Amino acid sequence: MTLFDLTGKIAVVTGALGKLGPVWIEALMDSGASVYAMDHSSAPDLARFDDIKSRYGPDKLRLARADILSREELISAREELLEVFGPPDILVNNAGIDQPPEPGRSYTIDQIPEDMFLPTITVNVFGAFQVSQVFGGLMLKKGSGSIINIGSLYATVSPDPGLYDHIRCDPPFVKPPAYGASKAALLNLTRYLAAHWAKDGVRVNALSPGGVAGGQDEKFKQKFNRRTPMGRMAEEADLKGPLVFLASGASSYVTGVNLPVDGGFTAW
Repeated sequence: MTLFDLTGKIAVVTGALGKLGPVWIEALMDSGASVYAMDHSSAPDLARFDDIKSRYGPDKLRLARADILSREELISAREELLEVFGPPDILVNNAGIDQPPEPGRSYTIDQIPEDMFLPTITVNVFGAFQVSQVFGGLMLKKGSGSIINIGSLYATVSPDPGLYDHIRCDPPFVKPPAYGASKAALLNLTRYLAAHWAKDGVRVNALSPGGVAGGQDEKFKQKFNRRTPMGRMAEEADLKGPLVFLASGASSYVTGVNLPVDGGFTAW
């Protein structure tokens, strides 16, 4: 359907070398968009990203090393974007810090240290806001654009401790509170920007994946699947269509919403 066609569109994707970065990039490029991808300088190279680039070529996919917390680096990336591709039509705020179980590093809630809380809030909320300022400003000047903030099911519900109680550590592992708090804040930021920028033709929405299959231990997967109405974790293919929907003209009258893609996890 032509409504979902992104041919000729320019997209910016942050966190390009992370777990979901290539998923968003592939979805956008398969639909016809050119992608200006970004990740910080210490992010390791990713074979999957290189594979996508080899398929589409450097004229369709570029990688910039830019830290979303550095305004100077973002402005430099913006100038390169304008030189290489032109002003963006789509921005995917994907970069962020997750906090999966880490052997030897667990705390009771009252003992969680500052360095496990503040960096997550700063990157996941302020980082997305700053990227939206720098690149969304170009959309405002153009009078059109779609910003998609990547949320999480934990923006809506608290983590179920029972999903993690099989993990052997002392004290028992708890999903750190900063992650869900940051994603909940990102949803409110989504609504805020949507309300203020709608008159300028810029739509702002959130896409919140549920648990995405990829290396989790079997006990966790079994428990997560039992907790999810659809009985399974998300596969990468499940995420691509919703992203293209929010990026394309198919969602031209949609702004300020959170689209859960979680197999019904937050429905009960």
